[in-house]
Amino acid sequence: MARRRVGVLVSGSGSNLQALLDAAAAPEAPFEIVLVLANRPDAYGLERARLAGIEARLIDHRSFAGRETFEAALDAALREAGVEIVCLAGFMRVLTAGFVEGWTGRMLNIHPSLLPSFRGLHTHARALAGSCAVAGCTVHLVTPDLDAGPVVVQGLVPVLPGDTPESLAARTIEVEHRAYPRALAMLAEDRVRLEEGRATLADERPGERLLLHPLLAGMA
Repeated sequence: MARRRVGVLVSGSGSNLQALLDAAAAPEAPFEIVLVLANRPDAYGLERARLAGIEARLIDHRSFAGRETFEAALDAALREAGVEIVCLAGFMRVLTAGFVEGWTGRMLNIHPSLLPSFRGLHTHARALAGSCAVAGCTVHLVTPDLDAGPVVVQGLVPVLPGDTPESLAARTIEVEHRAYPRALAMLAEDRVRLEEGRATLADERPGERLLLHPLLAGMA
């Protein structure tokens, strides 16, 4: 099977982008990163892409009159590069329904909570405020409703005594970097099926869609 062509949208440091780049470097990876787009000139994700020899382009949202023209530029760049799957990796712009629907079933996002809990921002602080025993991350297909798309993979992390939003975030990102490449591989292999608004997997293996932080794995 030919490797699927992936475009990644970033706004910041791009640590999840780096996890995808590292995974794509494996000979057996079913995907390749062919384009990285950023909406901010200071996004370090652009430099990560260049260091990996991947085309990187700035499409600054502030240069456009509105969301529609900005998104038209994003869409044109992705399609010109022959992108088949889009990954949002810390892309801090809410996308319109029109853009999202143009990539239905072919766009992934990673969110730092166990969706449907804690959609939106400040997820770690909200998990701590809610006295949650566990937190985590979710890789999901993108739909027009924010953080509401079908779940592909989730990662589970423990909430420890004395945790701060920063310490919980640091623990969660460890699992994010494992969950995102796994979910992308599933989609690139055409194993993800949409059924009645849910994502299922062809030939799913037990536990395949759940990752545990090493601290939890050690407690199992």
